[in-house]
Amino acid sequence: MSEEKKYEWGDGVFNLLSWFRQDIVRNARVLVAGAGALGNEVVKNLALFGIGHIYVCDFDRIEITNLTRSVLFREEDAFNHSFKAEVVARRAMEINPQIEVVPIVGNLFSDIGLGLYKAVDVVIGCLDSRIARYQLNRMSLRAGKTWIDGSIENLTGVVRVYAPGVSCYECNLSREEFNNIMLRTGCADVVRTQTSAGRVATTPVSASIVGAMQAQEAMKVIHQRDGEQVPFRTLSGKMWRFEGMTNSVNTYKYSAWKKNCPAHDQWNNIVRCREMSAEFTVSEAMDVLKRCLGVNAVEINMLNNKFVEKIISDRPEKEFDVRIPESRLDEVIRGDEELRKLSYRTLFHKIFIENIDEYFPFKEMRLTQIGIPLFDVLQLTTDKGLFYVELTGDAGHYGL
Repeated sequence: MSEEKKYEWGDGVFNLLSWFRQDIVRNARVLVAGAGALGNEVVKNLALFGIGHIYVCDFDRIEITNLTRSVLFREEDAFNHSFKAEVVARRAMEINPQIEVVPIVGNLFSDIGLGLYKAVDVVIGCLDSRIARYQLNRMSLRAGKTWIDGSIENLTGVVRVYAPGVSCYECNLSREEFNNIMLRTGCADVVRTQTSAGRVATTPVSASIVGAMQAQEAMKVIHQRDGEQVPFRTLSGKMWRFEGMTNSVNTYKYSAWKKNCPAHDQWNNIVRCREMSAEFTVSEAMDVLKRCLGVNAVEINMLNNKFVEKIISDRPEKEFDVRIPESRLDEVIRGDEELRKLSYRTLFHKIFIENIDEYFPFKEMRLTQIGIPLFDVLQLTTDKGLFYVELTGDAGHYGL
């Protein structure tokens, strides 16, 4: 039996490109937000380029209607109601067995820690709602990362690149658009509800074109190095628009960066704590954090995902102990027969705990149970000031 030939993906092809650095691409890390039609195209292209580490996140399952525009899905996936992220990851590694594609079945904002955003080179948004983009913009800018937004409808496609200090999704919103988003973000799980309910007319051609542009821009961002000359320009601070009806392509300036925008709050000087994990109980975490920082008092600020201790219905007036992160509230209400029936005719008032300290009554709950994801970065108020601490003990969960 002849010995199997060894080869490096892209040899004899990509090295013909003057700007292509195989070592950079092989070691690159990209987070893809959304595994629908655009996510399929983006991940497929990244796999063909040989991006070494891809993380693809989506909470949704495959439906029959997805098959007409999603290149990596098959009929059996829809019949089995398979998770989009898992199928995309598996098929991408069939295309290129030399890369690693990690599926994340969950919510981008409550199930992925800021540590992963900080660990990747670029974030690609393949989303279909303004709420989701608003949240992804905040997480990406907080981590100091460029993110590439793509959207499609009918025969039209748009690509926008947002980079720290150059352009911000939130700054580009009109007052009316911003107010509409604020009205719909009272509960973190609204992101899941609105995104999964989104239905727009799209075509496989639009997805292919926009997904190709997003992957191309990602390759440019990955190859940019401080002080190095590159033979290309990115779409940073610009909007690229393709109109299939008229076969027209235009590029516009799209670079609003307003003073005092809360989305620009980049977290720096982060303490990496290898002893810390989101699998710890609150009690264990408090002890480790005090020891790691050399402080006597610690308070965890639950910025993204408040802890809901109770909900109270209006009619009849009744309390329900839930003890869950806000992001899971909608799921719990839908899964409980009494709560589900009440939700049709009453409002629920939530009793929040926004800061976790030594008086937190449920100290034996794990951090993941109260709404802190693996590999997150905690904002802590202590007796010695404000600290940001990465749960570095979880890095291995993502192969880091």
